[in-house]
Amino acid sequence: MNTLPGRYLAMALVDPASHALEQIDRELVMPTGSQVLLRVSTCGVCRTDLHIVDGDLTPSHLPRVPGHEVVGVVAALGPGCMRFRLGDRLGVPWLYGSCGHCACCAGGRENLCADATFTGFSADGGYAEYVLADESYCFLLPDRYSDEQAAPLLCAGLIGYRALRMAGDARRLGIYGFGAAGHLIAQVALAQGRTVFAFTRPGDLAAQTLARALGVHWAGGSDQAPPQDMDAAILFAPAGELVPAALGRLERGGVVVCAGIHMSDIPSFPYSLLWGERCVRSVANLTRRDGDEFFAWAAVHELRLSVETFPLRDANRALQKLRAGDIVGAAVLRCAPGAL
Repeated sequence: MNTLPGRYLAMALVDPASHALEQIDRELVMPTGSQVLLRVSTCGVCRTDLHIVDGDLTPSHLPRVPGHEVVGVVAALGPGCMRFRLGDRLGVPWLYGSCGHCACCAGGRENLCADATFTGFSADGGYAEYVLADESYCFLLPDRYSDEQAAPLLCAGLIGYRALRMAGDARRLGIYGFGAAGHLIAQVALAQGRTVFAFTRPGDLAAQTLARALGVHWAGGSDQAPPQDMDAAILFAPAGELVPAALGRLERGGVVVCAGIHMSDIPSFPYSLLWGERCVRSVANLTRRDGDEFFAWAAVHELRLSVETFPLRDANRALQKLRAGDIVGAAVLRCAPGAL
């Protein structure tokens, strides 16, 4: 294995008022305990990263390196590591760690731990040449996906999979926001035999074309009505006004699942939209069980990923395209050492 450098490069939020990332130089810290040091190959660009850069979510410390869809190879192991070996290809998701002893952690709901920490928010993430992570929260990745394809699976896939579980056994499913998560989870739902309706930004013909190519039963703007009322709807778009819109298209007993960590305010709506045992619920983070189940599924079912790649130095351009709604599918940064 090559000798590790003393320092590495990253893109970080330094000045929150700038709403942009800056290139910084970091000292390489060797792993301790159960930590692994990964040489990052790719990192997905998630809307949560955009919320951090735009000030909707505030990290505890700056500079902060965002990125929580991290794919890399183990370059060094802490003395307490037991699960992985040098050279293993791992994925690092949003959940960076949890306390391990509260009622939520003891019940397998570490996603709700009050002391949970998050990759790219509480700790530096994958917009960098190297990243540290706890091996307990990392995943081996299915060989059938390239580094570029694997990156979106670590949030768009994992959070989307949890959101789909929250939709229960809904047979007619609406997906609002057909980006990274939407185009992945539509494929899972279709493979499960569900009827899928894809809602995009009004007039977003590129996203609607992608949705139809993946086999959804209907695709249109979020201002349009689907051909049938739905049993459930998943909202990946962070627009609060879509909640009453989706409720108005649900069958009785249906559920609207809000899958984002941040959403604009939900406007008031008449009780009649909620009546009939309809409900609205959120998805918070993910559990390791979600990851184990999803990657086991993805290893035996081929997911078709629409990916646009950028060099790490162009992270701001990738974020701007995401901000403008100009990414069809998922954006991914190529972060291997020397990419900046």
